[in-house]
Amino acid sequence: MKVDILAVGVHPDDVELACSGTLLKHIEQGKTVGLLDLTRGELGTRGTAETRDVEAAESAKLMGASFRKNLGMADGFFEHNRENLTKIIRAVRDCQPEIVLCNSIHDRHPDHGRSAKLVHDACFLSGLIKIETQDEEGDAQKAWRPKALYHYIQDYYIQPDFLIDITPYMEKKIELVLTFKTQFYNPDSKEPTTPISSKEFIEFLYGRGRDFGRPISVPFAEGFTSPKAIGVDSLFDLI
Repeated sequence: MKVDILAVGVHPDDVELACSGTLLKHIEQGKTVGLLDLTRGELGTRGTAETRDVEAAESAKLMGASFRKNLGMADGFFEHNRENLTKIIRAVRDCQPEIVLCNSIHDRHPDHGRSAKLVHDACFLSGLIKIETQDEEGDAQKAWRPKALYHYIQDYYIQPDFLIDITPYMEKKIELVLTFKTQFYNPDSKEPTTPISSKEFIEFLYGRGRDFGRPISVPFAEGFTSPKAIGVDSLFDLI
C-alpha cells in the first residue's frame, strides 16, 4: 500500500511521542500515513512485547494510519547490518513513501541514534536498482528512494531545522501517547516506576510542545532536523 508519509520508530510509541501531532495534521489534510516499528520494545521495564503490540495497534487505529508494521528486530541489540537494512528497504519499497520520518539523530536512549542511521542508510540504498528484493508474495520490488527524510526530536533537546504547528492536535497527541497504558502515566498501574511513567513526563510533553511553538508564535509545535539542505520555491513559503 503506497503512502505519502512513512513514520518509523525503533520502539512502539516513539512516533506517538515525537511526531504524532504532525501525522494527525497531515492525515486531516488528506495525506496517507504508514507506521513502521523496528522492534517490539521487549526490553521495556513496564509491560510486555505482547501488551505493546496491542497498544500499538490501538494507537494506529485511533490515529487513522493506513497500516502499522513491526520488523521484529532485537530491542537494544539490533545491528547496522545487511539483514536489518534489507528489512527496511523492503518496507520502504513496499509502501513507496514520498517522505520518511525517523528517530532522533542523538538521544538518551542509544537505540534512537542507531535507528536514525540505519533508516537513513536504508532509504538511500532502497533507491539502488542493483539491490534486489522481493515482497511478501515473492514478487520483485522496484527501487524506490523517498524524496525527503527528516528526524523527529525526542528526549534530548536538539535545535530544530523546522517546526510544524500542531496546536489543534496536541490533545489528540496526548491521547495517542496514553494509549500505551503500560508505559506512561496510569494511576492504577502496579508496574515499576520509570522516567516516562510519571504524570510529570506528560507535562514535559506539553512543555516541549510549547517550547517548539514559541519561536513560530503558536501554542504547540513539533521539531524536526534534516540531514540535507531544505529547498523552497519562494521566500513566502518560509513565512
